[in-house]
Amino acid sequence: EMDNELFEKAPIPEAYFSLAMPVVLSMLVTLVYNMVDTYFIAHTGNTDMVAGVSLTAPVFTVMIALGDIFGLGGSSVISRLFGQHRFADGKRLSAFCFYAAIATGLLILVLGLAFRDPMLALLGATDDTWQYASDFYTLIIVGSPFIIVSMTPSNLLRTEGHAVQSMIGSVAGTAVNIVLNPLFIHGFGWGAAGSAGATVIANICTDAYFVWFTLRHSSNLSIDPRTVIDRARRRLAVTAREVGSILAIGIPSLYFTYGYTGGPWPLAYKGLGEIFVILFFGLVAVLGTILVQIGTAPVVPGTLVESLAVYNAGIVTGIQCGLLCAVMISVNNIRDRKEDLTTGKRTLAVRLGEGKARAMAQSFILAAYITLPTSSRALHLNLSHTWWMWIPSILFGGYLMLLIRKTPADSRMNRVLALSSLHLLLYLATYTILPTR
Repeated sequence: EMDNELFEKAPIPEAYFSLAMPVVLSMLVTLVYNMVDTYFIAHTGNTDMVAGVSLTAPVFTVMIALGDIFGLGGSSVISRLFGQHRFADGKRLSAFCFYAAIATGLLILVLGLAFRDPMLALLGATDDTWQYASDFYTLIIVGSPFIIVSMTPSNLLRTEGHAVQSMIGSVAGTAVNIVLNPLFIHGFGWGAAGSAGATVIANICTDAYFVWFTLRHSSNLSIDPRTVIDRARRRLAVTAREVGSILAIGIPSLYFTYGYTGGPWPLAYKGLGEIFVILFFGLVAVLGTILVQIGTAPVVPGTLVESLAVYNAGIVTGIQCGLLCAVMISVNNIRDRKEDLTTGKRTLAVRLGEGKARAMAQSFILAAYITLPTSSRALHLNLSHTWWMWIPSILFGGYLMLLIRKTPADSRMNRVLALSSLHLLLYLATYTILPTR
């Protein structure tokens, strides 16, 4: 059970990093997940294949967004129920969210295949890219139930405090995707279809892990369909009000996830991608995680100063996490700047120009370290005695800044992209091992 007791008794760093950091890392994994397919496809040297896969990327984004309806929306409602000690209701709604995600995936599967050609035309596939886009799109649609479902238990497990286990499932899926992508694309020569197949199999593995963990280790969550069926009345044992509460949280998350690269006004292609990542992967990931998991604002009774310190710590560390996540987006956009120019994607790298975009990415890294004294005070960390523990991360950050400045804006940027994700992991890992005062 996750409640205010953690904030009352545990040090602020322990409270934040035990809850929020695994979520940030899971979101980082999701960010990397979306780049893996393009990364390995780019190594084929086939620009039409790269374009075809890129055109269908919004379809995958929509699936993640649909999964978040029941994942984020459900976890918010269930967390509040757990806080009220209504565990039976929480278990019932967790099963509903799981099967609602499956039903949504099956609906997308049917509609996606039925309207495949109109969808490909709408996404902008041309004669040169049609076959590659169709290959990727078809397999991703076939795997849509698994992709959508994977986002639901990954969020619901956090309501019980299993944030680390949720992260493990996400990381494991990404690892499988990274291993299978080059094997299917280059080893078996399956091209775009191989990349999509690797993504689907990776999500199946993630689903299998989450189902196993829920069955074996979760006492308050369920995937038993009998819990959501009122057999006496032969109907769902879920009220319209409960469904509305889930959708009230889930649908806005659908908009923000889809709106990043899709819709009539995609944020990433309007020069707002980095800002969105700083806010969503930073502030929302850290502060929002606390609110969702404990079902209320983290307040330490009778100590207003400590309560404000909790928020201050969340704001500062949230911005730091967001800045380093935004480095990955900036590097990705610098690499793709020439292609984005020709396709009309007005990313911040396109708007600012290559030189200023590189400087911006470097400034994000610099800001994450300049603010360390502020975050250390907010988290009650004794930086004067532990500064040496930051040396590996600082040196890594300096090296990354140098690579961002000098690496040509082509496929060689892929290495910088990979290193930027490792740098974020090292930065967060350093936080977790620092002793409190």
